[in-house]
Amino acid sequence: MHAVTNRAYLGMSVLRIFGRAVAFAFALWSFTAHGQSDTDFLAAKDAFDRGDRRKLDQLAAGFGGHLLEPYVAFWQLRLRIDEVPPEAVRAYLARFASTPLAERLRIDWLKSLARRGDWTRFGEELNDLARNDDVELNCLRLQYRRQLEGDAVLAEAKRYWFTGQTTPDACEPLFAALAARGDLSTADRRARYRLALEAGNLRLAQNVAGDLPGNERITAREFVHAEHDPAFQLAKGQFAWKTPAGRDLALYVLERVARKDAELAHASWARWRERMPPADRAWGDARVAYHAARQLNPSANDWFDEAREVTLGGDFAAWRVRAALRAHAWNDVRLAIDAMPPGDQDDPAWRYWKARALAQTGFPKTAGLWFGELANDVNFYGFLAADAIGSGAGNLPAVKRALMPPTQEDVERFAQRTAVRRAVKLAQLDLRPEHLREWQYAVRGLDDEGLLVAAEYARRIGLYDRAIYSAERTLERHDYALRYMTPFRSEFAAAARNQGIDEELLYGVARQESRFTPGIISSAGAVGLMQLMPATARWVAKQLARSDYTPARISAIDINTQFGAYYFKYCQDRLDGRAVLAAAAYNAGPARAQSWRPSATPIEGAIWVETIPFGETRDYVKKVLANTMMYARALDRPYVSLTDRLGVVAPRGAGPDLLTRAP
Repeated sequence: MHAVTNRAYLGMSVLRIFGRAVAFAFALWSFTAHGQSDTDFLAAKDAFDRGDRRKLDQLAAGFGGHLLEPYVAFWQLRLRIDEVPPEAVRAYLARFASTPLAERLRIDWLKSLARRGDWTRFGEELNDLARNDDVELNCLRLQYRRQLEGDAVLAEAKRYWFTGQTTPDACEPLFAALAARGDLSTADRRARYRLALEAGNLRLAQNVAGDLPGNERITAREFVHAEHDPAFQLAKGQFAWKTPAGRDLALYVLERVARKDAELAHASWARWRERMPPADRAWGDARVAYHAARQLNPSANDWFDEAREVTLGGDFAAWRVRAALRAHAWNDVRLAIDAMPPGDQDDPAWRYWKARALAQTGFPKTAGLWFGELANDVNFYGFLAADAIGSGAGNLPAVKRALMPPTQEDVERFAQRTAVRRAVKLAQLDLRPEHLREWQYAVRGLDDEGLLVAAEYARRIGLYDRAIYSAERTLERHDYALRYMTPFRSEFAAAARNQGIDEELLYGVARQESRFTPGIISSAGAVGLMQLMPATARWVAKQLARSDYTPARISAIDINTQFGAYYFKYCQDRLDGRAVLAAAAYNAGPARAQSWRPSATPIEGAIWVETIPFGETRDYVKKVLANTMMYARALDRPYVSLTDRLGVVAPRGAGPDLLTRAP
């Protein structure tokens, strides 16, 4: 049995075992609630997590008619998915069709049928499943269709080949059939080899290269030799340059070195790359430039020029733009954005930087039109665009209650929906993944009015993250007071005042960190509104001489906000007082934020943010600063433009040694 994602499933059934044969009777409607407690439910979940079917069956008998019955039933079925009879699954799907678990069970059931080779029943069940992005299931679907329609369907399978990620085993028979028919060429195999290298999936790259024919194949022994000090191997340059395998091995080594040190890779590569055919050389040039850009190497923009017209997937095009931004090469910025696929060019980031490039290269009127369109957006780039055309505060939406709140009747009607009641109960039991899925299911398909009712209800019962989630999904009627609410006002105000940090900034961080869920714990172990790591909390307690602090109090609202504010201010004071640098430090660590500063020439804060190497941190900083703009409005703080808040980021100084003392 494979592991179950997020370990969140509920259900109810009666399963009896007779001797060596397993017979199932699924009578979900035959039970009445026996007053099972929250403790019983959590014990049932624990039994499921441990794979204890007997204990789960004992506990499940009392959950008939219970609000959380669908979850216990799901757990029972899931533990027996490879032996449960069709009638049991169909009974569950019929009774609990309006739950988020139904489709998950159907998918698991289909995969089980395929494993058993029961393709007839697989086809019957498949008709009721909506299309989805599950690659394993889609490959199984194609295997089934091939039995009915023949090899014509293999053409559809080929798109799953072109990925740098490892594909599910279900796709392998399709790939084997493509290869047997000659529809998976050597060029196709080498393309996937390159994709695997780009994705850093070395095992896949080696497997694909090992399956190539003749002098195209790279042996396991050759890979082992190449892995022994790749930098030395690249500098020596003793590859079989005249064979495809030799050249691919050279590019493998180049990629390995460039990932760690693009400058070192470029120095060695420049001595040997003329031995490569133009297409292979261009790929190597592009990969070195890409890694140089991510390493914020000042030469990256020039090295992208060496790559000529090559186009790679992933975020290659984005880093081509970022390298040009870092070099203040505005014409290159414009050309790089123009070279992006049309869909990518529509992203607010590239629309904004295209407008900036137009303004810098002699097209101010066109730039003004672009800025004007962007300024209508309530996000990081909308605020920057508003600054560019001087509209500033005039483009900030009202964050006071601009709409008539939903009626009490509307809120009560929403609260009585079964899915909503389940979501709230799961939240009370601190089962966050289950709660989130149930809430998403409860609000899907709602119009703006319905979403605002959901948001208002969530706000009233203290599910602030669900209130924000729901309010953010409106298309035309927007209530920014719900999107940017200010719970725990006294604690945030006190923390901001005591630690000398702007209250709007503290709210901006908390909204991004936790959406105001006090007891939340991240997968990394960060806790509470400000998502403090336990080690950081201990360190802050020591700095503040808080003898009353214990680890059990880390999520307490007053302590969490005070400690989070202190740590943010600590980072800010040691990073030139720049909130933008402190935000990056809060997410990725002070030493990283320091290392991302320019080495010599100051750069504007917006460019610094755009070129943060970590995608998570880059997105985080943008959202924290945009949140800050909205909270300044909500709290009636003096207007400060986003451009001024970002400021200019000076070159890094002698600060990293000071920063390493904090956890």
